[in-house]
Amino acid sequence: MTASKRIVLSSDHAAIQHRQAVAAHIAAKGWEVVDIGPTTPESTHYPKHGEAAARRVASGDCQLGIILCGTGQGIMMAANKVKGIRCGVCTDTFSARMIREHNDANMLSLGARVVGEGLALDIVDAFLAARFEGGRHAPRVEMIKALEG
Repeated sequence: MTASKRIVLSSDHAAIQHRQAVAAHIAAKGWEVVDIGPTTPESTHYPKHGEAAARRVASGDCQLGIILCGTGQGIMMAANKVKGIRCGVCTDTFSARMIREHNDANMLSLGARVVGEGLALDIVDAFLAARFEGGRHAPRVEMIKALEG
């Protein structure tokens, strides 16, 4: 299978259940899921999980990534430190659609302590269904890329 249908998932200990639900949900939609998150509830550090998933996307091994922690914020911050990553935290479907359409986001971050499982799956669906619009948004994405140095 090509990277165009491969998606990496990772989380910290706080979001294992949500991550597993997301993995099953998107696998049922035909995605090849590369789940690199922890499987046991012992405390772990979200920056290493955000970075590991982001590196899979940045390298081209996976087209997209979905990462989760308690709020989605910390793991997103770590992922965005990797060159080539544009990741946003979403708590609603509108934002999930817009980060893809306007910002060409290649990663989505979710907070397992912020959104319930059902809403998380809806957010994932909105993110995966959206496509970058280009046009007037393309120069802005290029400006974001230029900040990476």
